[in-house]
Amino acid sequence: MSTKKIVIICAAILLAGAAVTFIIFSTEPTAKSEGATRQSAMLVDVVKVEKGDYRPMIVATGTVSPVEDVMLSPLVGGQIVRRDESFTPGGFVKKGEILLQIDPSDYRNTLEMRKSDLLQTQTNLDMEMGRQQVARQDLQLIGGDTLSREERSLVLRQPQLNAVKGNIKAAEAAVEQARLNLARTTIKAPFNAHVLSQNVTLGSQVAPGDNLGRLVGTNSYWVNLTVPVGKLQWLNFPGSEEDKGSMVKIINSTAWPAEAFRTGYLDKQVGALDAETRLARILVKVPDPLAQADSLQDKPELMIGSFVEAQMIGEEIEDVARINRDLVRSNQTVWVMKKGKLVIRKVEILLSDADYAYISKGLEEGELVVTTNLSTVAEGLDLRRAADSTAAGNEEMEGTEE
Repeated sequence: MSTKKIVIICAAILLAGAAVTFIIFSTEPTAKSEGATRQSAMLVDVVKVEKGDYRPMIVATGTVSPVEDVMLSPLVGGQIVRRDESFTPGGFVKKGEILLQIDPSDYRNTLEMRKSDLLQTQTNLDMEMGRQQVARQDLQLIGGDTLSREERSLVLRQPQLNAVKGNIKAAEAAVEQARLNLARTTIKAPFNAHVLSQNVTLGSQVAPGDNLGRLVGTNSYWVNLTVPVGKLQWLNFPGSEEDKGSMVKIINSTAWPAEAFRTGYLDKQVGALDAETRLARILVKVPDPLAQADSLQDKPELMIGSFVEAQMIGEEIEDVARINRDLVRSNQTVWVMKKGKLVIRKVEILLSDADYAYISKGLEEGELVVTTNLSTVAEGLDLRRAADSTAAGNEEMEGTEE
């Protein structure tokens, strides 16, 4: 084929391609500007503001500790001759129940000897009183008007009488001490208690100060919590031992069933901040922590040292707007939809708890708070409610069906 024919064929192909391209672009549909304003408005969900009186739920975590906790120790030494069966790890004992008995023989003998010493000193007093009578008679015979006060005291044997009286007081104290030591050979439970440890048994030799075992009271436990100082004003602590503070719900999600909880009450505010967290320390008292009462048989038991969550019901906050705390944006602002526009509203938050923010200024009753997270945020941005769009769509579908 000649070069001329090749050039003609290529030119024809190019012309055909150009014609096809022209036809495609000339027949492409064009976008219509109708409804452009409506399509640019961002679709959002909103929630209506409701003002009222609310009780915040302040949540904190802490550990369980006993209110009463003692290491049982003897005040006298000797051999253990009796141990109660309940005095064993895990056992329960009542206040005044005898736990251990130290051999009382030596102490009983000592008491009898001290009583004998007291009787001897009382006899000495009777003898001295007789001497006193003789001394007074002698003084009357010789005439004591010329004697000084000191000389008269010596003649009447006053120093000897004082010495005998002093010996009687010492003997009485020795008897009381011997009686006290004898009583101390019987070791009793100081309160209703749960036995955590037992370190002696029958035949053990003990000395004053030895660790016999550990007892913790069963009437109540404490839950040690830390909360921000600013939230203390919303917590109600009791004014006396008879009063109860704010109610507290105790939860242990790792050890108890999902719906299980115990009820306690705010008891005391420790007057010092936690050294590490700089948070305020408070104590919650939980009565009958081991659920021994019949009314608490279906409740879980608290365990000393366990980590729990406490939900404290605070004092009532009056006339505030309550919204989900996630709806508070950066710099304490809230997105409000007003007349189809986005308004970035600065608010004053009185308190935030685990779920809600309680706003005293910045929101009014009935205003619409935007709950949707927007990728573009600007004052005056066009918005439309998702609920309105859904309702409009339903109306159009109904009209089409008719």
